[in-house]
Amino acid sequence: MPRSSPRPDGATRRAGRKKDPQIDQAVLRATLDMLEEAGYAGTSISAVASRTGVYRPAIYRRWPSKQHLVAEAVASVLGQEPTPDTGDLRADLLTGLGTLVDAFTSTSVSRILPALVADLAHRPMLRREFLDAVFQSRRASTARRLRAAAERGDIRPDFDMEFVLDALAAPVYYRALFGHGPVTPAVTEQSVDLVLASLQPR
Repeated sequence: MPRSSPRPDGATRRAGRKKDPQIDQAVLRATLDMLEEAGYAGTSISAVASRTGVYRPAIYRRWPSKQHLVAEAVASVLGQEPTPDTGDLRADLLTGLGTLVDAFTSTSVSRILPALVADLAHRPMLRREFLDAVFQSRRASTARRLRAAAERGDIRPDFDMEFVLDALAAPVYYRALFGHGPVTPAVTEQSVDLVLASLQPR
Protein backbone atom coordinates (compact mmCIF):
# COMPACT_ATOMS: atom_id res chain seq x y z
CA MET A 1 0.00 0.00 0.00
CA PRO A 2 1.51 3.39 -0.90
CA ARG A 3 2.37 5.73 1.93
CA SER A 4 0.27 8.90 2.17
CA SER A 5 1.88 12.09 0.89
CA PRO A 6 3.25 14.62 3.39
CA ARG A 7 1.35 17.74 4.32
CA PRO A 8 2.97 21.16 4.17
CA ASP A 9 3.78 21.17 7.89
CA GLY A 10 5.34 17.71 7.84
CA ALA A 11 2.29 15.83 9.14
CA THR A 12 0.60 13.14 7.10
CA ARG A 13 -2.66 11.29 7.20
CA ARG A 14 -2.33 7.74 8.44
CA ALA A 15 -3.25 5.41 5.63
CA GLY A 16 -4.55 1.96 6.51
CA ARG A 17 -4.90 2.86 10.19
CA LYS A 18 -6.34 0.47 12.77
CA LYS A 19 -6.53 -2.61 10.56
CA ASP A 20 -5.18 -4.82 13.33
CA PRO A 21 -5.71 -3.56 16.88
CA GLN A 22 -3.33 -6.21 18.22
CA ILE A 23 -0.50 -4.78 16.14
CA ASP A 24 -1.37 -1.27 17.28
CA GLN A 25 -1.27 -2.28 20.94
CA ALA A 26 1.96 -4.23 20.56
CA VAL A 27 3.66 -1.29 18.84
CA LEU A 28 2.43 1.25 21.40
CA ARG A 29 3.54 -0.99 24.26
CA ALA A 30 6.96 -1.47 22.68
CA THR A 31 7.24 2.27 22.15
CA LEU A 32 6.55 2.96 25.81
CA ASP A 33 9.13 0.33 26.78
CA MET A 34 11.70 1.91 24.46
CA LEU A 35 10.99 5.36 25.87
CA GLU A 36 11.49 3.97 29.38
CA GLU A 37 14.80 2.32 28.46
CA ALA A 38 16.35 4.66 25.90
CA GLY A 39 14.51 7.97 26.28
CA TYR A 40 13.03 10.06 23.52
CA ALA A 41 16.23 10.48 21.51
CA GLY A 42 17.01 6.77 21.67
CA THR A 43 13.60 5.65 20.47
CA SER A 44 13.11 5.00 16.77
CA ILE A 45 10.61 3.29 14.54
CA SER A 46 13.34 0.87 13.44
CA ALA A 47 14.00 -0.14 17.04
CA VAL A 48 10.28 -0.56 17.74
CA ALA A 49 9.89 -2.65 14.58
CA SER A 50 12.78 -4.87 15.63
CA ARG A 51 11.37 -5.35 19.11
CA THR A 52 7.84 -6.22 17.98
CA GLY A 53 8.65 -8.13 14.81
CA VAL A 54 6.34 -5.80 12.89
CA TYR A 55 7.68 -4.64 9.55
CA ARG A 56 8.58 -0.96 9.37
CA PRO A 57 6.18 -0.30 6.43
CA ALA A 58 3.30 -1.61 8.56
CA ILE A 59 4.23 0.83 11.34
CA TYR A 60 4.64 3.72 8.93
CA ARG A 61 1.19 3.04 7.49
CA ARG A 62 -0.21 3.65 10.96
CA TRP A 63 2.19 6.32 12.22
CA PRO A 64 3.99 8.34 9.52
CA SER A 65 6.77 9.50 11.86
CA LYS A 66 8.35 8.87 15.22
CA GLN A 67 6.58 11.96 16.54
CA HIS A 68 3.16 10.54 15.57
CA LEU A 69 4.00 7.24 17.26
CA VAL A 70 5.31 8.74 20.49
CA ALA A 71 2.42 11.22 20.67
CA GLU A 72 -0.12 8.40 20.51
CA ALA A 73 1.83 6.32 23.01
CA VAL A 74 1.76 9.23 25.45
CA ALA A 75 -1.96 9.73 24.79
CA SER A 76 -2.58 6.06 25.59
CA VAL A 77 -0.98 6.54 29.01
CA LEU A 78 -2.56 9.85 29.98
CA GLY A 79 -6.11 8.86 29.04
CA GLN A 80 -8.89 10.99 27.65
CA GLU A 81 -11.75 10.83 30.18
CA PRO A 82 -10.04 11.01 33.58
CA THR A 83 -12.57 12.82 35.75
CA PRO A 84 -15.56 10.76 36.96
CA ASP A 85 -18.93 12.16 37.99
CA THR A 86 -19.84 10.81 41.42
CA GLY A 87 -21.45 14.00 42.69
CA ASP A 88 -18.49 14.72 44.96
CA LEU A 89 -16.58 17.39 43.05
CA ARG A 90 -13.46 17.35 45.21
CA ALA A 91 -13.13 13.58 45.00
CA ASP A 92 -13.76 13.65 41.25
CA LEU A 93 -11.12 16.32 40.64
CA LEU A 94 -8.61 14.44 42.78
CA THR A 95 -9.26 11.30 40.77
CA GLY A 96 -8.83 13.14 37.48
CA LEU A 97 -5.58 14.81 38.48
CA GLY A 98 -4.47 11.56 40.08
CA THR A 99 -4.28 9.96 36.65
CA LEU A 100 -1.63 12.53 35.72
CA VAL A 101 0.35 11.80 38.87
CA ASP A 102 0.18 8.06 38.13
CA ALA A 103 1.34 8.59 34.55
CA PHE A 104 4.16 10.92 35.51
CA THR A 105 5.45 8.75 38.36
CA SER A 106 4.98 5.22 37.00
CA THR A 107 6.04 5.74 33.37
CA SER A 108 8.64 7.70 31.40
CA VAL A 109 6.08 10.28 30.24
CA SER A 110 7.40 13.11 32.40
CA ARG A 111 10.96 12.52 31.16
CA ILE A 112 10.11 12.50 27.46
CA LEU A 113 7.37 15.15 27.51
CA PRO A 114 9.74 18.15 27.17
CA ALA A 115 11.44 16.65 24.10
CA LEU A 116 8.12 15.69 22.54
CA VAL A 117 6.65 19.15 23.12
CA ALA A 118 9.75 20.72 21.54
CA ASP A 119 9.39 18.46 18.50
CA LEU A 120 5.68 19.21 18.17
CA ALA A 121 6.43 22.92 18.07
CA HIS A 122 7.81 22.40 14.57
CA ARG A 123 4.81 20.31 13.45
CA PRO A 124 1.74 22.51 14.02
CA MET A 125 -0.81 20.06 12.62
CA LEU A 126 0.49 17.15 14.68
CA ARG A 127 0.70 19.44 17.70
CA ARG A 128 -2.97 20.34 17.24
CA GLU A 129 -3.92 16.66 16.88
CA PHE A 130 -1.99 15.80 20.03
CA LEU A 131 -3.56 18.62 22.03
CA ASP A 132 -7.03 17.60 20.83
CA ALA A 133 -6.44 13.93 21.63
CA VAL A 134 -4.89 14.41 25.07
CA PHE A 135 -5.20 17.82 26.66
CA GLN A 136 -8.49 19.05 25.22
CA SER A 137 -10.31 15.78 25.86
CA ARG A 138 -9.05 15.68 29.44
CA ARG A 139 -10.04 19.31 29.96
CA ALA A 140 -13.50 18.67 28.50
CA SER A 141 -14.00 15.82 30.96
CA THR A 142 -13.16 18.07 33.92
CA ALA A 143 -15.19 20.97 32.52
CA ARG A 144 -18.31 18.80 32.44
CA ARG A 145 -17.90 17.98 36.13
CA LEU A 146 -17.40 21.63 37.03
CA ARG A 147 -20.53 22.65 35.12
CA ALA A 148 -22.54 19.90 36.83
CA ALA A 149 -21.29 21.08 40.23
CA ALA A 150 -22.25 24.67 39.37
CA GLU A 151 -25.74 23.52 38.38
CA ARG A 152 -26.06 21.71 41.71
CA GLY A 153 -25.03 24.89 43.51
CA ASP A 154 -21.85 23.33 44.91
CA ILE A 155 -19.71 26.07 43.35
CA ARG A 156 -20.50 29.51 42.01
CA PRO A 157 -21.35 29.60 38.31
CA ASP A 158 -19.57 32.85 37.40
CA PHE A 159 -16.01 31.63 36.94
CA ASP A 160 -13.53 31.55 34.08
CA MET A 161 -13.59 27.91 32.99
CA GLU A 162 -10.35 28.00 31.00
CA PHE A 163 -8.45 29.60 33.88
CA VAL A 164 -9.82 27.12 36.40
CA LEU A 165 -8.83 24.18 34.18
CA ASP A 166 -5.34 25.67 33.85
CA ALA A 167 -5.07 26.29 37.58
CA LEU A 168 -6.05 22.74 38.47
CA ALA A 169 -3.46 20.96 36.36
CA ALA A 170 -0.70 23.55 36.02
CA PRO A 171 1.31 22.59 39.13
CA VAL A 172 1.45 18.95 38.06
CA TYR A 173 2.50 19.73 34.48
CA TYR A 174 4.95 22.38 35.67
CA ARG A 175 6.75 19.98 37.97
CA ALA A 176 6.69 17.23 35.36
CA LEU A 177 8.21 19.50 32.70
CA PHE A 178 10.86 21.23 34.83
CA GLY A 179 11.52 18.62 37.48
CA HIS A 180 12.15 21.15 40.23
CA GLY A 181 9.86 19.34 42.67
CA PRO A 182 8.21 15.94 43.07
CA VAL A 183 4.88 15.11 41.46
CA THR A 184 2.85 13.72 44.33
CA PRO A 185 -0.78 13.28 45.41
CA ALA A 186 -0.18 16.11 47.89
CA VAL A 187 0.37 18.48 44.97
CA THR A 188 -3.00 17.53 43.48
CA GLU A 189 -4.73 18.04 46.83
CA GLN A 190 -3.24 21.50 47.19
CA SER A 191 -4.25 22.42 43.64
CA VAL A 192 -7.81 21.15 44.01
CA ASP A 193 -8.36 22.72 47.44
CA LEU A 194 -6.96 26.07 46.33
CA VAL A 195 -9.22 26.16 43.27
CA LEU A 196 -12.31 25.01 45.17
CA ALA A 197 -11.73 27.69 47.81
CA SER A 198 -11.93 30.30 45.06
CA LEU A 199 -15.16 28.77 43.71
CA GLN A 200 -17.17 28.78 46.93
CA PRO A 201 -20.72 30.12 46.41
CA ARG A 202 -21.07 33.74 47.42
